[in-house]
Amino acid sequence: MRFFDTYSKKKVEFAPLIKGIVRMYTCGPTVYDYAHIGNFRTYIFEDILRRWLKFKGFKINQVMNITDIDDKTIKGSNDEGIALNEYTKKFTDAFFSDLDTLRIEHAEHYPRATEHIGDMIALIEKLLQMGVAYVAEDGIYFSIQKFPKYGRLSGFNISEVKAGARVSQDEYDKEDVRDFALWKFRRPDEPFWEAPFGAGRPGWHIECSAMSIKYLGETFDIHTGGVDNIFPHHENEIAQSESATGKQFVRYWLHSSHLIVEGQKMSKSLGNYYTLRDLLDKGYNPIAIRYLLLSTHYKKQLNFTFDGLQASHNAMVRLHDTVDRLKKLSGGDGGENISDNVSKMIEKMIKNFTEEMDDDLGISGALGWLFEFVRDVNLALDGSKLSLSDSTAILDALFKIDMVLDVMRSLEEKVPEDVLMLIDERQKAREAKDFKLADKLRDEILMKGYVVEDTPDGPKIKKNY
Repeated sequence: MRFFDTYSKKKVEFAPLIKGIVRMYTCGPTVYDYAHIGNFRTYIFEDILRRWLKFKGFKINQVMNITDIDDKTIKGSNDEGIALNEYTKKFTDAFFSDLDTLRIEHAEHYPRATEHIGDMIALIEKLLQMGVAYVAEDGIYFSIQKFPKYGRLSGFNISEVKAGARVSQDEYDKEDVRDFALWKFRRPDEPFWEAPFGAGRPGWHIECSAMSIKYLGETFDIHTGGVDNIFPHHENEIAQSESATGKQFVRYWLHSSHLIVEGQKMSKSLGNYYTLRDLLDKGYNPIAIRYLLLSTHYKKQLNFTFDGLQASHNAMVRLHDTVDRLKKLSGGDGGENISDNVSKMIEKMIKNFTEEMDDDLGISGALGWLFEFVRDVNLALDGSKLSLSDSTAILDALFKIDMVLDVMRSLEEKVPEDVLMLIDERQKAREAKDFKLADKLRDEILMKGYVVEDTPDGPKIKKNY
């Protein structure tokens, strides 16, 4: 299994430090707003990575931080005139709800920054004692010139950086290579904590170093995030962590590329900024959204389009229809043995899917092999060439792959009472052979966002996405 390591700039063979166990840190949300689809592109890449490692037999110890104290959360709570914890709780709860909606597996740990201030203070004290951090008039700063390897991850050359130039903001431009804040001394209208070097609150970058070391150790296997995290955030994490421990901080760095919308950068000013909730309010299927976000290789820019979302919905329907056909199969000889042809089809699909995914999570190629398999399965179903044993084996293979994708499980939804009443009225009209009324009621049901399919077992209702 190989991954593209951002630090070494090449694909490398993956082997965890502890055999059979992968320790992984994924940069989580800053809970000042609802997460947008660009955020979820990264979170779903990390979910596929996690699931693939489990598929390959590894045990996972994953940490995803919750940034509930930084410039943005403080500004938001001040603007609304409420306590910081009250402000961030709303968006933290929404984040976990969105994870569940998109079927993103939960990490083993979700440390909140505000619950680990003591760990951050201890790490800053150590950096001060080692002489790589210093006290300025407004806080404690890390001296990047004291860390010769600074810039190895992002490619920046610090030889031209002016010594002592500082930047206090948590986030800053890619060209802004200066000493960064570890601790910001107490300011008006900001929450603060007491510390030996002066009351205040942490900078953003020290939070992830302190929490990752606490839960995963001084050296761990994988650190992920979006490409926008490479500089300054991940570069700063490396500098402060390795300065404090004298050890390699992370063994493999994986970063997902940007998401754009209809060919443009996502921006509120352009009107193309979407949260998951925005798309759900428009009536889109969350599993179609998941499929779209996972279907492009994580290192390629993803162009989110509504045509693409419809295509993802169609792909999902194709998978679900195939599963339904296999479940309903009652013909064939019902024997115990799987046919040689079906056995070879399954073996080929699993083998090729695995090879693609082992090569830096090659999801596009893996999905290609899956849908070639689905095509062959449907051709066999059309020709009544599958036994009950064959269909069972094929379902087992599909569900095995779905341990990674998680798009084939049915999306159970509660149908509104008014729609159920219309379905009942329509069924009575059909039984009375009043087909004009039945058609009228069908159209009313469609206007409410549902499709009725008449089957020998009675009407079947589906959400019309």
